[in-house]
Amino acid sequence: MSLVLRLVWLPGLVPLLLAACTPTAEPANPPPNLIIILADDLGYGDLGAYGQERIQTPRLDRMAAEGLRFTQFYAGSTVCAPSRSVLMTGQHVGRTHVRGNREMQPMGQEPLPDSVLTVAELLRHAGYRTGLIGKWGLGGPGTSGVPTRQGFDYFFGYLGQRHAHNYYPEFLFFNETRVPLANRLPEPRRPDGAGQAVEKVQYSHDLFADSALVFIERHRDEPFFLYLALTIPHANNEAGDEGMEVPDYGPYADRDWPEPAKGAAAMITRMDRDVGRLLDRLTELGLAENTLVLFSSDNGPHREGGHDPDFFDSNGPLRGIKRDLYEGGIRVPAIAWGPGLVPGGGVSDHVAYLGDVMATAADMAGVPLPDTIAFDSISLWPTLTGNPAAQPAHDYLYWEFYERGSAQAVRMGPWKAVRQPMFTGAIELYNLEEDLGETRDVAAAHPDVVAQVEGIMAVAHVPSPLWQPR
Repeated sequence: MSLVLRLVWLPGLVPLLLAACTPTAEPANPPPNLIIILADDLGYGDLGAYGQERIQTPRLDRMAAEGLRFTQFYAGSTVCAPSRSVLMTGQHVGRTHVRGNREMQPMGQEPLPDSVLTVAELLRHAGYRTGLIGKWGLGGPGTSGVPTRQGFDYFFGYLGQRHAHNYYPEFLFFNETRVPLANRLPEPRRPDGAGQAVEKVQYSHDLFADSALVFIERHRDEPFFLYLALTIPHANNEAGDEGMEVPDYGPYADRDWPEPAKGAAAMITRMDRDVGRLLDRLTELGLAENTLVLFSSDNGPHREGGHDPDFFDSNGPLRGIKRDLYEGGIRVPAIAWGPGLVPGGGVSDHVAYLGDVMATAADMAGVPLPDTIAFDSISLWPTLTGNPAAQPAHDYLYWEFYERGSAQAVRMGPWKAVRQPMFTGAIELYNLEEDLGETRDVAAAHPDVVAQVEGIMAVAHVPSPLWQPR
């Protein structure tokens, strides 16, 4: 059942949805469509295509087999909001506007300002219809960061991240309007919409999955950009050990596993099913040949909602989890699919990250990036379209994290450096080609590399009065 049909009982909503999704005339030789599917706290080892043996992900595994699987792809940050800011702006976390999860009252995170250019704005100016479905986290109600003020024609989902913890919310946002749902939270209600529902009727992920199908159907005759920012498998942090919220445990109901593990597995398998539904719909509509779909995650796996990431070996062979700048906190699965664009059966060890979406989108749409903005983005179009020999590479990738005493990290060739705290801590150095698990600090043996990394950490960090180590 589509989102529109699910919500027909809401007066006035269907005309709004249809107006936001009205197709226009098909242009001659349209550029490819772009769909970014971003999971929330999905670990490098959570998919079968990346070695997972107990969680069933047949559609994402098939997507990898039919497309291109990246083995060295990184998130923009080790937590949600800054990673999404990197994705939207094409600037690393030492330069992008939103560098942490700091909350604004009564709802939402630090908002993106009007001055930034987002991927959505870039593509809308290039003639695309743009939609965001799911979790935003880059500005609360009434701020400059609201999606419809940052290049999206259509938005349905959560503005604030704490609200997005709740899979059975009492309301979601359609553009800038609150849409009531049938779920009910206990009194007293929080202004940010967070909590654990006592009446669970409508599961937000299912609404998002259905809404995505409506969006692509309505825009099948024009270029479109869909950012599908799913909340799975993030925990409802307000629900304690019951935080892995899902309508049912599916194929894991009878497993002799802890309840949170059943929930986490069921969430991921449910997401897998819905990614498959979207790919199938693209094929049915004749859009698959001219659509690029990129699936990834915003950071590594979490230890929240009662779930232990070690139970499923969610970070695979990597050290660390969410909130760490070791590989397990920032290296994430990434799969590109598009039968008419991406050669099937490929595996790429090219080092890339979410910030590369900006330049890739510009390349795909045939529009230049403005030279008045400093980007940290390189187009992946050569690799995606089967020409890796023409693929430019980053000199380095850079991260910084302002919580837990702060940290910085650099990936440069085979080298990975971590410094805790920022600016003053000793630099740890690992050779990932020989030590993927980052178990042997070889800084003392390579003072020249350490000096080079220290210089990168100094110049890559662009000071901001908004962000200080804590």
